Amino acid sequence: MDDGLLAELRLPSPVVEIDDDRCAAAGVRVLLKRDDLIHPEVPGNKWRKLKYNIATAREHRYSTLLTFGGAYSNHIRATAAVGAYFGFSTVGVIRGEEHLPLNPSLQYAVSRGMRLKYLDRATYRDKRSDAVVDALQREFGAFYLIPEGGSNAEAVRGCAELSEELEEAADVVFCAVGTGGTLAGLAAGAQPGQSVVGVPVLKGGEFLEDDIVRLQEQVYGTRTGSWRLECDYHFGGYAKRTPELDAFIDDFEERHSLKLDWVYEAKMMYALFDLVARHKVPSGSTVVALISGSDEVPEV
Repeated sequence: MDDGLLAELRLPSPVVEIDDDRCAAAGVRVLLKRDDLIHPEVPGNKWRKLKYNIATAREHRYSTLLTFGGAYSNHIRATAAVGAYFGFSTVGVIRGEEHLPLNPSLQYAVSRGMRLKYLDRATYRDKRSDAVVDALQREFGAFYLIPEGGSNAEAVRGCAELSEELEEAADVVFCAVGTGGTLAGLAAGAQPGQSVVGVPVLKGGEFLEDDIVRLQEQVYGTRTGSWRLECDYHFGGYAKRTPELDAFIDDFEERHSLKLDWVYEAKMMYALFDLVARHKVPSGSTVVALISGSDEVPEV
């Protein structure tokens, strides 16, 4: 591992309580697990997901990391960053057409040495197929493949360590769900009596339950932990937003001086407050909300 980066990581990440009259009126304490503060280039679940992937790639003597994502993917940026820190070449396979000039997210990835490869959307949907992977290997040589969003068995192991950092006796832990790796690990590492609520940011996110179970089975052999999905808070789908969500983000920032990432964390926090208001979170509960990252592009 890169001693320079490891020395910079803020671990365990802070846990801070917010004072909010809406939760206080319902008898619910809300704590924020600030994983977004772990590192500006590799925040939150990105570091936790990549940690053991890096170790496995190094163990098997790969020199190149290849992964997939959209043009604004935080995961693409984080993979480019860890590649630069740990001495790997990196390839980002991007969904859709190339657009120049590059947006700030992809420009950051390139500045960190990542090579970009674009796939049309039909081919991208088939990215796990042998045909697509073989074609990428012919173009880029041998590589260690990290799936879109970073969710695999190694990611689950890394995210399971998160629960060990929850010093407060949490009854419920909330997290946003994109590909399911964070929830799979978080639920597996939860303490007895703790439950985990995942909030999918994709429309029709019910399918993610099977994906999460599959991830847990790869590591633990079975579904594990007490967890469930709340699938009604996608606000139209992935990377979709509404005036109602924007108003919630602005209000939360005014109350708590924290600008929520609208793609993930804002939807999760909206769900938390809505469920508290509807008395779906028992009075007397302590809730931890996982703040995993930011959509801000770091400076190099």
